[in-house]
Amino acid sequence: MKHETPSFHIGPIPIHGDVILSPMDGFSDWPFRSLCRQLGSAMSYTEFIKAEDILEPPKQIADKLRYEEDERPVVIQLYGDDPDVMLAAATRAQELGADIVDVNMGCPSKTIAKRGAGVGLMRTPLKVARIFKLLSASLDIPLTGKIRLGWDDDCRNYPLIARIVEENGGAMIALHGRTKEQGYGGKANWEAIAEVKDAVNIPVIGNGDVVTVADINRMKEYTNCDAVMIGRAAIGNPWIFSRLDREKVSFEQVRQMMLKHLERNLAFYDPEIGLVLFRKHAARYLSPYPLSKEFRKKLLTSECPEEFLSLLDEIFESVNLSPREGGYHPGPRSHIG
Repeated sequence: MKHETPSFHIGPIPIHGDVILSPMDGFSDWPFRSLCRQLGSAMSYTEFIKAEDILEPPKQIADKLRYEEDERPVVIQLYGDDPDVMLAAATRAQELGADIVDVNMGCPSKTIAKRGAGVGLMRTPLKVARIFKLLSASLDIPLTGKIRLGWDDDCRNYPLIARIVEENGGAMIALHGRTKEQGYGGKANWEAIAEVKDAVNIPVIGNGDVVTVADINRMKEYTNCDAVMIGRAAIGNPWIFSRLDREKVSFEQVRQMMLKHLERNLAFYDPEIGLVLFRKHAARYLSPYPLSKEFRKKLLTSECPEEFLSLLDEIFESVNLSPREGGYHPGPRSHIG
């Protein structure tokens, strides 16, 4: 679903579309993000990658770096707090074919934030300035950043960080409208997204509390942001990138997507791991349907792809299966980049 006229540009790179899958550790791996890209996500972000790991990548990091040509523009997202290491990592990302390098300043995970990376980097504005100045001057591709409101209610320094990113060569800023202390609870602050959009001259992507197609349109109208980033609401509903709410998705579409997603997982990982990693997606694909607790448990603990597919066939062949009342609701997610 490619728009003929670019919605906006990140540096010289045209972005065709205004809805983007958020980088999510443990969820936005290649099988899932490639499906979302085909359905209309305007860019492909990798899961976040520790700067040191991209320099000597173990196997699991190599998996995170996988992309296909038709996913472009591809964004490799890095986290770290050492400017020199971040430069080496960003240079390596460029060598690996990234179209854009993104600095993660939004992850609220304690293990990452307390070491000064992720949202912890926002607590050291001068270091943010050094990283962006150094990397933007050295790379041949655009450098962007993803941030939160700040550490907590007493330190909401997103306006300062947004200006620092722009003034030191950043080509785009994505803002999740929550603090580190909020995690993924509470209400996202769209006013802050509108404030940043009004304050900078680079593209701004809004993130937070976008669950439906109507939410996409409301965020754009409310904040004037250039695009909307969607995380947990896309798990179990990648069709949102085609501007389709989950209750409008037919069971046959769900069936076809689950089979395609599982096939990619089994091919990308080895079959055993591929099935295990697919279970969390399967649970979300099937969450609107009234399966018995026993059957759901049997399906989601299956250890053999053949058994799993057989159980899926039982669901697909059920003539009485209908969505639960109340529609589709996203559940908890892993760390969002």
